[in-house]
Amino acid sequence: MALIQTLLASLRRDEEGQGLAEYALILALIAIVAIIALIFLGGRVSQILSNVGNSV
Repeated sequence: MALIQTLLASLRRDEEGQGLAEYALILALIAIVAIIALIFLGGRVSQILSNVGNSV
């Protein structure tokens, strides 16, 4: 937790840090969407992989 606070404090001091923070927020959003997609589609993907494995 201290590492995150240190990183955020250093980003606030640096004007270029604003762009970095925006990229970090975009990456976090993409990660959240990917996790949600895996949660909802995980069973379906598992079933497809099982079918492929059984056919081989």
